Amino acid sequence: MRFERQGNRVLIHSGASQLWIDPWGPDSVRVRMTMEAEMDGHDWALTEKVPEVQPEITFAEVDTTDPWYRGEDYAKYHQKGTEITFRNGKLTVKVNHEGWISFYNQRGELLTEEYWRNRNRLNRYCTSLRFPARELKPIPGTTDYALSARFEAFDDEMIFGMGQYQDRQLNKKGSLLGLCHRNSQASVPFFVSSRGYGFFWNNPAIGTVTFGTNRTEWTARSTRKMDYYVTCGDTPAEIEEHYTLATGRTPMMPEFGMGYWQCKLRYRTQEELMAVAREHKRRGFPMDAIVVDFFHWTRQGDFKFEPLDWPDPEGMIRELRDMGIETVVSVWPTIDEKSENYGEMADRGYLVKTDRGNDVSTWMGDAVYFDATHPGAQRFVWEKCKQNYYDKGIRCFWLDEAEPEYASYEFDNYRYWAGPALQCSNVYPVGYAKGFYDGMKAEGQEDILSLVRCAWAGSQKYAVLAWSGDVHSSFRAMREQLQAGLSMSMAGIPWWTCDLGGFMGGDISDPAFKELLLRWFAWGCFLPVFRMHGERSPWYEREQEYRNGVRQLTSGQDNEVWSFGEENTPKLARYLFIREKIRPYVRRLMRQAHETGAPVMRPLFYDFPKDPEAARTEDCYMFGPDLLVAPVMEAGVTTRTIYLPQGATWKDAYTGEIYAGGQQVTVPAPIDIIPVMIRDQADISIYE
Repeated sequence: MRFERQGNRVLIHSGASQLWIDPWGPDSVRVRMTMEAEMDGHDWALTEKVPEVQPEITFAEVDTTDPWYRGEDYAKYHQKGTEITFRNGKLTVKVNHEGWISFYNQRGELLTEEYWRNRNRLNRYCTSLRFPARELKPIPGTTDYALSARFEAFDDEMIFGMGQYQDRQLNKKGSLLGLCHRNSQASVPFFVSSRGYGFFWNNPAIGTVTFGTNRTEWTARSTRKMDYYVTCGDTPAEIEEHYTLATGRTPMMPEFGMGYWQCKLRYRTQEELMAVAREHKRRGFPMDAIVVDFFHWTRQGDFKFEPLDWPDPEGMIRELRDMGIETVVSVWPTIDEKSENYGEMADRGYLVKTDRGNDVSTWMGDAVYFDATHPGAQRFVWEKCKQNYYDKGIRCFWLDEAEPEYASYEFDNYRYWAGPALQCSNVYPVGYAKGFYDGMKAEGQEDILSLVRCAWAGSQKYAVLAWSGDVHSSFRAMREQLQAGLSMSMAGIPWWTCDLGGFMGGDISDPAFKELLLRWFAWGCFLPVFRMHGERSPWYEREQEYRNGVRQLTSGQDNEVWSFGEENTPKLARYLFIREKIRPYVRRLMRQAHETGAPVMRPLFYDFPKDPEAARTEDCYMFGPDLLVAPVMEAGVTTRTIYLPQGATWKDAYTGEIYAGGQQVTVPAPIDIIPVMIRDQADISIYE
């Protein structure tokens, strides 16, 4: 073991391996390890220029003689070693003489440490297991490595973040999570610990993380290095601020993003969409955006309107804008083999490659994915969308299928410009969003927003509004979306939404679904983006139509505010106007997210980290610092029990009753009311 200092960097050499510890902005470090002669140069999500800091680095000589040999054999076996202390602001990194790393805050309290089991009796975890904290194991027949990195587990630790997973666990302690994307799953491997630190796994490789009770273990199936980032702070807000400084902050949300978005499975024609927009405005209902969804195009990969259904896009966009409505257009990354762009994209290497066979999506055509990691492919797709959409007036894009959603998630079969999918697949949605962000920026556009069905670390700086994919229409799914949104927000993606009412299985004539929709829609009013969507069954009711050999989709059932029974229209419309009332507050939250990285929606833990019960509460959340929102996520109930955190007073926005913090209360929750508690008499009007 050999220790070395190079400027502000500490290097640890052990055989063929080298490990780097670098300061990475205030109170933060980056740790990298390779088995190769040179460190892999990918910065992945850590691309932002962080403030330069001067760490305090000391090397101390210590006696490393095994106690077994002390006594009369001491002189014979006496050994000396080196220990390193690396202090950057509030974070201190200690490296013992064997290269084992631990992390402390400014008060000397242990935050986390590597899991290392060996036979040295100077190690308090002395065992015969010979279990290293980190391993890069060569994969036979390749130049790549399988990676494992292990950290100690702590019984009192709670873990918040990690992106979007379809389960009910807000606290990820005890969870096994796949580090990969799927439809409705977005791996964003950053978390904030209740112990006062943040951890980011800066590796887009396919793998897993296990937050076990005996240890935490990160793995990558194929990679070239280990790379992670640790930061600390006195509050979760400070930790989020450090992390977003290193990975990028979201821009300021455009004004249209803060209002109501109308969407459904698809509006099949220009006439159908315009009829809905006109009726919405005739009724005096607020609307800021309406979506032209999938298969409005000639073919997948042509990136243009079908003129039979959309004869005058420019006129449509102009009329909608005159009504104060932004037009959002869906784009898919799939390129049909018969698309006018397929040949050129294939010739230029702009399509995802397979190592075995040919993975073709056969839904509504025969298509492959474009390679969103390829800068040339990003520019090519943007130029086609600019020509056929942007130049007609479109300023907001829905970037669907962004995982991408392969017919088979056999990641070892795919290969990108950036490398084998096993090593870099999770950056696909970042490149997808970046191509559109860069294109719109180059056109001089300032207010940029793209609705994207997946994200990874750093996506936020490309104006990504993530949504939770094609989820089921059920109270169970609604409950799962609550933690998904909170976990995504804590992972640094502050713009998040979900399909109100769920995407799959909602029959608009079913009273049970109407109840679900009323509850979900009211909740949507207090999400970062308020967006109606869903396929709305049954939708295969028209005779199937084919054009150029491709089946055409129907429009699906109605999904407008007035579509669920006359008695429910005013209940739903009420929240359109509530959203307008709280719009100044939403705007303030979006400004904070842009300037400091603060999540718009967040667990109670974020604002009340010293309240243990707040940290354990998973069925409600803070919408900014002043509103506690408690969605009703069960059928047939008319009251809601809520935990009110300590250190504040709380006013029921519906009844006006005042409560002290630090207690559970049961409040009225009739079918047209979502319980909202206002903190410390904040001047926010909701139900008045």
